[in-house]
Amino acid sequence: MKPVVFTKLSIMMLLEYFIWGAWYVTMGTYMATFLNSSGVQIGAAYSALAIATMISPFFVGMVADRYFAAQRIMGVLHLVGAALLYFATQITDNSTFYWVIVFYSLLYMPTIALSNSIAFQQMTDPGKQFPWIRVFGTVGWIVAGFMIGNLGIEKTSNTWVMAAGASLLLGIFSFILPHTPPKGKSEVNAGSAIGTEALVLFKDRPYFIFFIAAILVCIPLSFYYGFANLFLNEAGMENAAGKMILGQVSEAVFILAIPFLFNQIGVKKMLLLGMAAWFLRYVCFAFGNADVNLWMLYAGIILHGICYDFFFVTGYMYTEKKAGEKIKNAAQGLFTFATYGVGMFIGTWFSGFATDYYTIDGVHQWKEIWFVPAYIAVAVIFYFIFFFKEKKEITAA
Repeated sequence: MKPVVFTKLSIMMLLEYFIWGAWYVTMGTYMATFLNSSGVQIGAAYSALAIATMISPFFVGMVADRYFAAQRIMGVLHLVGAALLYFATQITDNSTFYWVIVFYSLLYMPTIALSNSIAFQQMTDPGKQFPWIRVFGTVGWIVAGFMIGNLGIEKTSNTWVMAAGASLLLGIFSFILPHTPPKGKSEVNAGSAIGTEALVLFKDRPYFIFFIAAILVCIPLSFYYGFANLFLNEAGMENAAGKMILGQVSEAVFILAIPFLFNQIGVKKMLLLGMAAWFLRYVCFAFGNADVNLWMLYAGIILHGICYDFFFVTGYMYTEKKAGEKIKNAAQGLFTFATYGVGMFIGTWFSGFATDYYTIDGVHQWKEIWFVPAYIAVAVIFYFIFFFKEKKEITAA
């Protein structure tokens, strides 16, 4: 790959995830502060990305890939997205804000697949080259959190303005990315777009048990995404958004341990470690505060690496091993649709209702709130221990 192409793709990935990290982490805090949003309203806004995750495969697979050059349609989507992100700062009504976020999410989520398509099209050895490109996405998310914290804009609308500026920049930059022509007519249909070919995997009982567990784990995951920043601010942590980037740093660190542990302890123990980390995270949040147990707040943030990597990254690896070469793409699509689509949709709404249930006179009862996802994590752990019986441990190649 030529250095100029590598540089362009790296900038693309950095901006792609910078945009997401700039508005997504602090949206709950923004809504509670400026829109006086309830927990249900915050959860509903976060569900927008889940809705978009379920719809975007149809758009990318059946429309974008067939008829448009990937870099051009990505440019248009980000330019329109920039306008919507800025428009969101002018809204004072929760219902209108929700629909703007839904519309924006429907524009943004396809760009993730499009950015991957653009990158893969330029690679001679994707297995070795893609990680070096994709890591800039994690860097972008970290840079967004670092800037929000250090600029002191965490509790202002400027986070949205910053995201809008980055979206505008990526929209313009997309038109000078390497050309990725449309694929023309293909055999992609509604079923293959979400990976229904992989439904055959459900005949394998261990995988079916894992699949259900993956959807259920998205419920505690939703509590973190939707309410962690609001909680950390109310718990007295200064520069909470800047501190939350430690979660992405730990994600980058712990992912290095996955191939080794996958071989040494097997898939079941890896998945259980991931689920156990969710329980420990919420216990830390339940008892942590900035005055007495600040370390517990940091622990809850840093556990993100184990929570995410040891369950979801391991889950993608387990799915690929089970599927085999023929249907692995369909299997990964189905896993994404079920977790970040169906699972997160259920989780975001449930987390909103649970948060409102434990809010008294406008005051969040965080200890009680965090025990809800902790109990769910324990229930999933026992479900998994009792039902998951893999005859032969699957290990990494």
